[in-house]
Amino acid sequence: MNITTDQATIDSVVLEVPDTTAAATFYDAAFGLGDKLRFRASDAPTTGFRGFILSLVVSQPSTVDSLVGTALAAGATTLKPAKKSFWGYGAVIQAPDGAIWKIATSAKKDTGPATREIDDFVVLLGVENVKATKQFYVDHGLAVGKSFGSKYVEFDTPPSSIKLALYGRRAAAKDAGVSPEGTGSHRIVIAGGLGAFSDPDGFEWEDASA
Repeated sequence: MNITTDQATIDSVVLEVPDTTAAATFYDAAFGLGDKLRFRASDAPTTGFRGFILSLVVSQPSTVDSLVGTALAAGATTLKPAKKSFWGYGAVIQAPDGAIWKIATSAKKDTGPATREIDDFVVLLGVENVKATKQFYVDHGLAVGKSFGSKYVEFDTPPSSIKLALYGRRAAAKDAGVSPEGTGSHRIVIAGGLGAFSDPDGFEWEDASA
């Protein structure tokens, strides 16, 4: 499939939540992502790990601490407290609606005043077969940006777009600090220029222009 750069975008993430007003209030206070994050009322049954992590990549540890702090103050819970590791500094929290968020930086030290600027918003899908799902998205017109065999894939998207990455489901759950078991609805829809479809793991996409 040949698509244009404008089509290879993720415009927003739609979270299916019990209470859209409460969700909007929480996320405005926690992260301030604006129209990149939308909400849809749903009581679809779901238990355990929903198979995805939403990741905010920032420039330095103090920004991680700032975003984690406002999220916790607004009602999130900690899955993994902020700490240094060999790859940088980060934390994992769970929003009141159940979505899992990772806030991280590759920097281990601050290089300037604390900000709340988010460099990248990444949708990380935990999938059963990374290679097969990578090929599915390539066939739908996405270009691979980074690929580490059957472990991790990141697709090329325009700078202003939300990024898409694939991870093995068990590895994603381990990264989030939760059990990989889960059933029911993913409670997430990805809106962009690729059209409407369901991927091999049941993640739903919709046409952002529809």
